[in-house]
Parts: sequence; C-alpha cells; structure tokens
Amino acid sequence: MQTFSNAALQAEDLVPHSGSMSLLDKVVAVGEETLTATLCVRDDGIFARDGRVPAYMGIEYMAQAVAAFSGYHATRRGEPVKLGFLLGTRKFNSNIDHYQCGDALTVEIERLLQAENGMATFECHISGAGAQQSARLNVYQPENIEAYLKGKI
Repeated sequence: MQTFSNAALQAEDLVPHSGSMSLLDKVVAVGEETLTATLCVRDDGIFARDGRVPAYMGIEYMAQAVAAFSGYHATRRGEPVKLGFLLGTRKFNSNIDHYQCGDALTVEIERLLQAENGMATFECHISGAGAQQSARLNVYQPENIEAYLKGKI
C-alpha cells in the first residue's frame, strides 16, 4: 500500500466531480485493492441544512472514494479519469442519522470483486466524529462511456 501522509493526493484530481459535488478532500493511502480518503463535512453544499448533512450522504462519500480508487489506478496506467455509475448499495449500516458540518471523516474502501465488463463490488467504511458506517457498493464503469450513454452498449 502506498501512503501519502505529507503529500496526500487531492481527490478532485481523481474523481470526475467538480465544485460543490466534489466531496472528498484527500486520498491518504492507496493499495492494489484498497483506498483511504479523508473529508471534512461541508456546510456549503446542497446537502447541508441547519449545520447538518444526512447520514445517507455516507453512500456518496463511499462512492466518491470508489471513483478516486478507479481514477488513481487509471492515472497510473496513463489513462484519463472516467465516469462510473453507482448501481446499488447493500447492507448500509449507520449509527448516526446525520453528520455535523465540520466533522472530520475517514472513508476506507476495499475492492472485493472486479468483472471484465466493468462491474465491481466494494466493501466500504466511514469513521470519525462518532460515526460508524458501512456498506457494500456495486458499481459499473463502462469501457466506452459515450457509447454507453447513447445506449449502444
């Protein structure tokens, strides 16, 4: 596993989101099957209300960590960062119903399965500020995003 303690990677360079939809701050460690990212729950996005963000946003934090994992490995191969899709979430567990804006969180993901067709499954965990969440995400990253979006795949 490669860690980036002093020179953490900026998540925005690895995730195909921008502006207020880019929710992760830094990627602090990456392995062949794992990634660890950090974030501070922001109060400037569309999800914040009265200083709080719903706990179900943890699924998006996890999904963006999966995107960062994919983006990191793509850039290491000299390929561009590509879009992917969250197909579903299983076994989402949370001990909170919301985050407080300003909470510092750590997101850890592990790839469990990768199919040749771009489908993958990840085990994900979020911890910090009293939060403990876990879920299994099923994702899809087509080889040719343009053809997929036009319904040709």
